[in-house]
Amino acid sequence: MNARADTLAMRIDAVLPQTQCTRCGFAGCQPYADALAAGESDVNRCPPGGDAVIAELAALTGRAAKPLDPACGAHGPLLVAVIDEAACIGCTLCIDACPVDAIIGAQKRMHAILPSLCSGCELCVAPCPVDCIAMVAAGRAWTQGDADAARIRHRARAARLAKRERISQRKAIAASAGAQRATRQAAIAAALARARARRGA
Repeated sequence: MNARADTLAMRIDAVLPQTQCTRCGFAGCQPYADALAAGESDVNRCPPGGDAVIAELAALTGRAAKPLDPACGAHGPLLVAVIDEAACIGCTLCIDACPVDAIIGAQKRMHAILPSLCSGCELCVAPCPVDCIAMVAAGRAWTQGDADAARIRHRARAARLAKRERISQRKAIAASAGAQRATRQAAIAAALARARARRGA
């Protein structure tokens, strides 16, 4: 990307909501901004931003505003994720999925979502093996301050994951990681069996 496109990408990223929901078809807000700046995507692919963000993106890129692409989803009020604490088995899959580090917890321990940090991306819902995560109305709007804070958390998380990836390329640690995954999968299977047994009792 040349310097001009890079500067445009930064300006585009600054107006995106930073929910990191991936509904635009990209891995996050920054990749979408990069694609827009390079002329490789359109201005109408951000459901969380809705018409307001579409108008801003059109002005920045010099393109015509158009209705939100329905293939990306619908614009709506901010939702936040809530975990059913009684059903949570502590598998940590939702923690792995959260792009803004809004979920706290440890393996085999109950997890909790921090509503003040949750961006409403919904990425934690599908991985949950016991369907204990629901999206509920936040009762507030997503602000520019929320977006700025989410961007910082998302970048910090990406840097942390990238560091782990480099370490995991070493054979000894890669083998250990494989053993840990197998142990974790066995623990999840056992927890699911216990949950089914409780429901059947």
